[in-house]
Amino acid sequence: MGYINMEFKPKTIGVLTSGGDAPGMNAALRAVTRAAISNDIKVKAIYRGYKGLIDGEVKPFTTQDVSGIIQRGGTIIKSARCPEFTTKEGRQQAYETIQCEEIDALIVIGGDGSFTGGRLFAQEYNIPVVGIPGTIDNDLWGTDATIGYDTALNTIMHCVDTLRDTATSHERVFLVEVMGRDAGFLTLNAAIAAGAEAAIIPERATIIEQIEEAIGQGKRKSKNSSIVLVQEHAIEGGAQAVAKMMEETHPEFSTRVTILGHLQRGGSPSASDRILASRMGIAAVQALIEDQRNIMVGLQDDEIVYVPLSKAIKQKKDINADKWAAMQILSI
Repeated sequence: MGYINMEFKPKTIGVLTSGGDAPGMNAALRAVTRAAISNDIKVKAIYRGYKGLIDGEVKPFTTQDVSGIIQRGGTIIKSARCPEFTTKEGRQQAYETIQCEEIDALIVIGGDGSFTGGRLFAQEYNIPVVGIPGTIDNDLWGTDATIGYDTALNTIMHCVDTLRDTATSHERVFLVEVMGRDAGFLTLNAAIAAGAEAAIIPERATIIEQIEEAIGQGKRKSKNSSIVLVQEHAIEGGAQAVAKMMEETHPEFSTRVTILGHLQRGGSPSASDRILASRMGIAAVQALIEDQRNIMVGLQDDEIVYVPLSKAIKQKKDINADKWAAMQILSI
């Protein structure tokens, strides 16, 4: 990560969690706090994301404040959507809090929307901002994994495993709606892990073509039931809309819809997410000591990297073609 120039070391770092919560955010908060303190840097936790930054919900953190939280899901400093931060007036209020609290740099734990706001704030007020990717969607360019993705993937897998008991008892097509914002990473990988017959994602073919393929997989196996994972935004209306299309085109099949919803966000983070969050939290503090700004901490080939926020936000992360092919082979 380069030579450390202590001349730029901030005196106080502000840290917040923003957007949808993800398992492992607490582990990242813990790592940021302890890494900063070990470098004689003060830490101030900002509650409820950018909303808390606007409203001045700020608390100094010590190492004791983050004791016993690595295993907890969600985020102890809360998270919130904040439309006000999209306005210049809102960001001005946030900057006034930064000044009042004497915060020299900001670490944002969140996803695409959180980074977009952080990048704009950094440009307007010349505040060093470092992003830590905390989102179950794993849709940020420049990192192989995001905090919370592995835990969510395992949650989906266990849910589908449980659902299969019912699926094998009935002649039905079970459609399981999975989160992922506008990306199919969770859906595809969960389909492979759970042995689903198909995955319907926005990155591949048309919805009708994917439905026909899913039906075909079931027919080739001469099965009376099958499980198909549907990415929530693959089609407007999600799995319910897919079910309606299937009933119109294949009335011979009885369909049932299961929407996993916010189950996917909860739970104790996996070992993988705890380790990833810990490494990224330390690296975020290191980045600020090195006078890095407007960057995201990423992981590539198990190595920590720094990625410009502009690229992490704007460049599209592609679905792995080998994994798509693997799912099709394994579902025959």
